[in-house]
Amino acid sequence: MAQIPQQTIPTDKFLLIAVSLLHQQFVGAARTQAKRVYREFETGRVLAMTTVKMEDESTVRFSMVLDHSEFQGKLNFGAFKASVSILLGNLAAALQEKKEIAIFNVEGSANSVLFGITGITVEGEQPNVMVLGCDVGEEAGAVTLRLMYLHPDQFIRRDGDGGADAAGVPA
Repeated sequence: MAQIPQQTIPTDKFLLIAVSLLHQQFVGAARTQAKRVYREFETGRVLAMTTVKMEDESTVRFSMVLDHSEFQGKLNFGAFKASVSILLGNLAAALQEKKEIAIFNVEGSANSVLFGITGITVEGEQPNVMVLGCDVGEEAGAVTLRLMYLHPDQFIRRDGDGGADAAGVPA
């Protein structure tokens, strides 16, 4: 399986840690606690999460950031939590099924990747697509989990006439 840049942990183990940490922050936490974190998170600030001790006794500091610049509509906690829940569920299912997960390098950033599993939600008939990425810091042992929305038009599958619905199903 592919390796995360500058990391010695396999992708599946890394994603298992990431899914667990994000689940604890937003899905498994009490609503008031999760909403409080979300309010800080939606500002685009990088938030510290935790430090994880690895099998080789090294430590990795995890933080998180949200990029919602491509969200279609008005983002609120309910819409965000739905996106996170679906994305984490899809990632967990892919890991459980031992599927190969595509990893994409982020253009212009050698230390950033996106994972090829999406969380698609529809708010007021408008689809939104959330993905998970990570940024490996210049400093060893620092990783930022990046939840971000991608513009849904990137995922539209077109038929011969050029028509398709927002989920990519030909019209």
